[in-house]
Amino acid sequence: MRAVFLDRDGVICENRPDHVKSWAEFRFLPSALSALRRLADMPFPIIVVTNQAIVHRGMVPADVVDEIHTRMIQHVHRFGGRLDAVYYCPHRPEEGCFCRKPKPGLLLQAARDLGIQLEGSYLIGDALTDVEAALAAGCQPLLVRTGRGALHAELVLQRYPGVPILRDLLEAALWILRCEALIPIHRPPRMRDVPLAAPLG
Repeated sequence: MRAVFLDRDGVICENRPDHVKSWAEFRFLPSALSALRRLADMPFPIIVVTNQAIVHRGMVPADVVDEIHTRMIQHVHRFGGRLDAVYYCPHRPEEGCFCRKPKPGLLLQAARDLGIQLEGSYLIGDALTDVEAALAAGCQPLLVRTGRGALHAELVLQRYPGVPILRDLLEAALWILRCEALIPIHRPPRMRDVPLAAPLG
């Protein structure tokens, strides 16, 4: 079983410079709910993997982060989408943990827990660290230009030129659906498909 992994801040919700510290500060990005509704049609689990060092920085307790994720999942479900699991790293960068992206620990943990085949899975993120975590785990990375993606796109293009760079989560979702042949690739109509004139009557 393969999966679609998603970063949170900058992909699903707005990436605040002062961090998302409560549900009141959580704002879905435009088209994110539509994207999650489209992804829900896939036979893959949809899993959020996110760095949340605000916990070990003492900015919010872990139960607040858990509440944000619970309400996020509920809200997505009400709009016809789904998020099947959330894995997050609470550590500060200087702690050197294995679960903080760009290391692949969150992906490997999800794979162990849920029986996921990482090869052929996807990770949609907005940063170089997401791309590198995906590659380290053997997943297909996709970079979106929302969040930090606009700043990281050129760097990703230079280092990993084969990584798709897409406008937002909805465009990334459609890219995956086309790749999996779950929606048709748009092609211009053939000449015989175009009526030469409107029918009479």
